[in-house]
Amino acid sequence: MLEIENLCVSYGSVRALDDVNLRMASSGSLHGIIGPNGAGKSTLMDAITGRATPTRGRVRMNGVDLTGRPVAWRRRHGMARSFQRTSIFAGLSVREQLELVASQLGERDLQGIVDALDLGAVYDLPADSIAYGDQRRIDIALSLIGHPKLILLDEPAAGLSTVETVSLFEHLSALARQRGVSAIVVEHDVDAVFRFCEQITVLDLGRVVTTGEPAQVRSDSRVIAAYLGSAA
Repeated sequence: MLEIENLCVSYGSVRALDDVNLRMASSGSLHGIIGPNGAGKSTLMDAITGRATPTRGRVRMNGVDLTGRPVAWRRRHGMARSFQRTSIFAGLSVREQLELVASQLGERDLQGIVDALDLGAVYDLPADSIAYGDQRRIDIALSLIGHPKLILLDEPAAGLSTVETVSLFEHLSALARQRGVSAIVVEHDVDAVFRFCEQITVLDLGRVVTTGEPAQVRSDSRVIAAYLGSAA
């Protein structure tokens, strides 16, 4: 599905990513990216989506080399991303915002996305007036419009309570399975990542510490030393 090979990103003399390798094979699954601040998580997302230019390495999706391709090209070929900050259009209702994007991207099952994310109760309300947790689900809805094969979510649970975080990840997991879309999730809520992601990659200082299933990653001594500490 997604293959990252020997990926390096440098900013001047600073190497933000250093020979990162990552493989995501199955569709309909969640792959978590965790690590301490400055580990390179957002830079990795930027490199995958075309917002950062690798100094070395390749990014491939379904066998197609994406390296050097612009953001818009990747979006047309099945890759979408949401950011840490919500993408709410002031002055539009939730319905108007989602329908506007759906019309541009040829989405035929917008109602299915709305139902799966439980947005019916806020559908006709002004998008900038609803609760923050609902706005985060709108971001996920926007990333799913147009039937992408892969979505990248940058801290989707930022600012949410524990209950809201669990609800958001439950909806995301169900949608991934239903629509056959894979998701790479950068998230600081480690409990949510270990509970809902099938595979987890740990970054530290721009390098991959390990990748594996949650139980394997949680017990890895290198992960405990670099990130989890006593929380493991």
